[in-house]
Parts: sequence; structure tokens; C-alpha cells
Amino acid sequence: MNQRFRITADDFRQFSEFLEQSCGILLAEHKQYLVQSRLGKIMKEQSCDSLSILVDRLKRPGANALKERVIDAMTTNETLWFRDIHPYEILAKRLLPELTAERRGQKLRIWSAACSSGQEPYSISMVIDEFKRMNPGTLLSGEEIQATDISTSILQQAQRGEYEMLALGRGLSQERLKKYFVTSGEGSWQIRPEIKARVRFQNLNLLGPYTSLGQFDIIFCRNVLIYFSSDVKLEILRKMRRQLKPGGYLLLGASESLSGLSDIYKMIHCRPGIIYQAV
Repeated sequence: MNQRFRITADDFRQFSEFLEQSCGILLAEHKQYLVQSRLGKIMKEQSCDSLSILVDRLKRPGANALKERVIDAMTTNETLWFRDIHPYEILAKRLLPELTAERRGQKLRIWSAACSSGQEPYSISMVIDEFKRMNPGTLLSGEEIQATDISTSILQQAQRGEYEMLALGRGLSQERLKKYFVTSGEGSWQIRPEIKARVRFQNLNLLGPYTSLGQFDIIFCRNVLIYFSSDVKLEILRKMRRQLKPGGYLLLGASESLSGLSDIYKMIHCRPGIIYQAV
């Protein structure tokens, strides 16, 4: 059980500032309980009985490992397979047919930003597999899904591609389970190598530079922008635009929208769903 520790208003303010500066996450004032529940184990290990002591240690030279653990603990890794469904239908029925026709002989590159435990990039890979089976002879030179997240521990989990049945039951049909997974014993299932082979995982802080990732045809940045301030959101979206090929597409979460950037993105209504095209 996590150890309780005291949080004063000033401690919470200092920690909130640290978290926003480190990874962009905004903590609402009523989220003190979240800090209590997620940092209890670290506080106990570090023998900290107040949040101010932890913040002080995080600011010291050589605190990178502790900083990484704290960010890991405060990152929300809530996800499921084929989340909201319609983005994957848009990918299958609109984007893949269009891009395979326009970019023959090129490699299709998709970025899954804030990929969490891997459900999104692996769902994308399954859609690509199904599209290729239905459209044999598509003239692409391959497909690559770049999956990134700030949490190193969640990336290690995603890279294994192994899930318990409880996690697989969240959005994955029985048909796809049988088609794309093999049992690995003791209630776990392993994603098939051909689906896993398309996906590359990399640690990335969305506040940092993206240029090393290269250019993409499609970017999935879903259900992460809600944690950032308006200014940080705009900066992230501007940087993502620079990583999109001309005419490339951006897909956001169901509760997220893009405003104030009509000079670099064009809104497209897909009914259901909205996507944004680089202009």
C-alpha cells in the first residue's frame, strides 16, 4: 500500500510546474489525490515525507533516473484496441486507398504519437494487413509505423507485444484475436511477428524536437493533447505539421479539435469523424 504524505498548496504548485516543464502535462488543482496515489511508492523509496523534498531532489544534477520514474508514474497510459473505431475505418476506406494510389513505389510511414502500451500502432498494423489482403499487388515499397511515448516502462511493455486476456478484451474482436495473436501460456497472448514487424518503438517527449523521426504520410496523435495547455498544444501541432509530407494527414482524438491553424491544416469531415490534411 502506498505511503501517505503531506501536500501543501505551495508543494503542489511547485510539483505542477515541474511536471509541465518536463513533459507538458497540466495538473488541475483538484488532482492532489492523483499525486498521492501515483507517487506514494516513490516517496517511500526516497524517504520523502513531503512533496517539496521530492521536488528539490528532482531539480538536483544527476536526477534523470528519478525524474524519469516520476514522469512514468504521472503519465496516464489508458488505451484500448481500435479506440473509437472510426479513425481505423477512415484509414482503411479512405487514406490507404488514396495514399497507395498516389505514392506508388514509396514506403508508407505512419507515426503513432503517445502510443502507450502499443494497442494503437498494432491496431494500425492490423488494418494495413487487412487492406493488403483485400488489395493484393498494392505498389508500395513497404510500411513503417513509428510508435513513440515518453514512458520508457510502457514502451518496454509495448515492444514485447504480449497481453493478458483482460487487455485484449478491450476493443479487440474474437476474429482479430484468433487471426493476429498466438497464445503464449498462462493467460497471455503474443502478437504475430508479421504485425509486430511494421512497428518501431522509440522514447520521445512531445515537448522536444521531432526532426530525427523523418517525414510521415499519416500522424495519429489521439487523446494526448487534452493534457497540455493551449500554447503547448499549438506548438506540438505546428511541429507535427513539419513532419507531415505534403498532403499528409493528422488524426486527433474524439474529444480533441484543432483551431487557429487553418493556414497549415485543412479540416475534412468524414462522417463520422474529422481528419486534418497538411496544406
